[in-house]
Amino acid sequence: MGGDLTVPVWIIAVVSALQGLLLIGIGVGGYVIYTRVMTLVADLEQRQIAPIREKVDAILVDVKTVTSRVAHQTERVDEAVTGTIHRVDETAARVRAGMYDKVNQAAGVVRGVRAVIMTLLHRESHA
Repeated sequence: MGGDLTVPVWIIAVVSALQGLLLIGIGVGGYVIYTRVMTLVADLEQRQIAPIREKVDAILVDVKTVTSRVAHQTERVDEAVTGTIHRVDETAARVRAGMYDKVNQAAGVVRGVRAVIMTLLHRESHA
């Protein structure tokens, strides 16, 4: 009986050694695949992504420049509109003041004419 047990133990030892070698082979294969994938990714980044990134960076610089110009022009337009509104308000005040003076003068003339007419009517009624 002692001889019957040694054969299965020997088979188990050989199978365990083969499993160990298989695991080592899988580890080495995984490392090789990893290095190839990383090389491929680096090459892809250098050939495809780097030029696109440069173009995107250039576009961003252009966008920043345009945004700055638009902000500056917006400030200028705002100042121009504010100045125009101020001048319109001043002009309206001057026109209002000028019209007020002329209306007062006309009202004075009308009051004077009325006073003359009232005086003449009052004299005619007493005469």
